[in-house]
Amino acid sequence: MRFADEFRDPEKARTLIAEIERLVVPLSAARGRPLQIMEVCGGHTHTIFRYGLKTMLPEKTLEFVHGPGCPVCVLPMGRVDDCVALAQIPNVIFTTFGDAMRVPGSKGSLLQAKAGGADVRMVYSPLDALELARKNPQREVIFFALGFETTMPSTALTVLQAKREGIRNFSLFCNHITIIPTIKAILDSPELTLDGFLGPGHVSMVIGNRPYDFIAKRYGKPIVIAGFEPLDVLQSLWMVLKQLSEGRCEVENQYQRVVAEGGNAQALAAVGEVFELREFFEWRGLGSIDHSGVRLRAAFAEYDAERKFIVPNLKIADPKSCQCGEVLKGVIKPNQCKVFGTACTPEKPLGSLMVSSEGACAAYYQYGRIEMKPRGETEKVTP
Repeated sequence: MRFADEFRDPEKARTLIAEIERLVVPLSAARGRPLQIMEVCGGHTHTIFRYGLKTMLPEKTLEFVHGPGCPVCVLPMGRVDDCVALAQIPNVIFTTFGDAMRVPGSKGSLLQAKAGGADVRMVYSPLDALELARKNPQREVIFFALGFETTMPSTALTVLQAKREGIRNFSLFCNHITIIPTIKAILDSPELTLDGFLGPGHVSMVIGNRPYDFIAKRYGKPIVIAGFEPLDVLQSLWMVLKQLSEGRCEVENQYQRVVAEGGNAQALAAVGEVFELREFFEWRGLGSIDHSGVRLRAAFAEYDAERKFIVPNLKIADPKSCQCGEVLKGVIKPNQCKVFGTACTPEKPLGSLMVSSEGACAAYYQYGRIEMKPRGETEKVTP
């Protein structure tokens, strides 16, 4: 395939849907419940809703469970408060990706801090932040380093560039996180019964396929690394169901045009040189997960905002009415949250899942009209 429209061919979609229905009906009947397939990445969630895939698939025999693969969404409130505190330090330029500007902390968002006088600027890459440091040598520039392994290489390479140039007024507030401990925490959760996974495509582009072996070998669940076009998602789902119907549990790669089995060696080398694993890291809704975050190595301490500045580093509980944690773990759907679409909207969000471009709540809110159902019932989505 060479063009985007080839990944959205209606005839191919109909063929795949028919094959999915053929496989899923007996699998569901044998279990006495709908099959539950988790799409780990929020990008897949948005594809499923944007292109109406959910409405095309058999509702009574197949259920998508939305995973925690949105790095903005899993950021706890305390870390957002730390961002605001850093942004309010005199003489600091605080830089961030646009997704994080409106994520609410207990003391407001970065956007509100900007409105209050803090110098908060949206950038498209850490190199943009480094350029600001070059142009403003009398000011401190902090970059809000955020994301899974997908964005770690660009941050690492930026730190290496800053060190080569001897730039001293640049630092990171590091909130990079890792996908494998997260999936393990999900698999160990007693609240979920999952039958298979659609693996994250962008993360896998960096780390490759091998790190997912434990899912098949230890937990007996099939996983297929999936691309982000409609036909990618449908084919990956078919591949998972085919494994289940044949009694196999393997790691398969549907996204072969982008993902290599061993990942990106240069990217992994840069990440390994700059970062090391934290002993633990706090996640929204999932609590503290061992070795699930990274920090700068001691050799790069001068670029670590947590060493360079005083950071409150407080644990802040989510509002009681907000059920982001249960949504992130896949226990409930976004529209089963008590405040979805009422007290919590994109204009006035209570949780990060409503404002991130990969958030499950944002996908539910943005694409289609959703009929509200009590917890435990299946929701209906109309295009």
